Amino acid sequence: MQSLHTIFPSFDRELLTELEKNAEIKEVKAGEVLMRKGQFIKNTMVVLQGSIKIYRDDGEGGEFFMYNLYPRQACAISMTCTVNSEKSEITAIASEDSTILMVPIRMMEKWMSEYKSWYEFVVKTYRDRFEELLVTVDQIAFRSMDERLEFYLKRQSKAGSLRVINLSHQQIATDLNSTREVISRLLKKMEQRGLIKLSRNAIQLEPKMLEM
Repeated sequence: MQSLHTIFPSFDRELLTELEKNAEIKEVKAGEVLMRKGQFIKNTMVVLQGSIKIYRDDGEGGEFFMYNLYPRQACAISMTCTVNSEKSEITAIASEDSTILMVPIRMMEKWMSEYKSWYEFVVKTYRDRFEELLVTVDQIAFRSMDERLEFYLKRQSKAGSLRVINLSHQQIATDLNSTREVISRLLKKMEQRGLIKLSRNAIQLEPKMLEM
């Protein structure tokens, strides 16, 4: 894994030293739950490698996908809960084997006042996650399911850096609050249009799809 200095070149040298002393680097496996709804949060999560899915669940088995976290991104909700000593309102699950930096609650406010680079990182985290939530709300309110599916697949491909997405039709249906049958039908139509190529638990995005 790259050093923290390489991952966060804008951080003050003193802040990087503080991170190395106080934060915990944690290796997690795909599918591992990092945060549950109703749980008190003691650490803020920052992704170093891999990706994390953030969900909102209704407590009765229903889930709604909110956004992904990728390397050099942090969970704004965990930051808020950590600072205010509140219970989590979301669930976080590792999408793949990942490396997470766990920043303890006792350091959050201290670094906000002492290091401008940490303050700017936190502010950017809030802004970026808020913008992602606005996009998600727009998709639900103003787009049809086939448009939402296309947007979802592009988002999962990390803006084109991955052409093959390893997700089952049921996983996609859960994330989009739909049914497997609807998603399978829409995916088949997309394949017929030359946008994707389907295989077992994998979807390959064709150049035509990425150019749209």
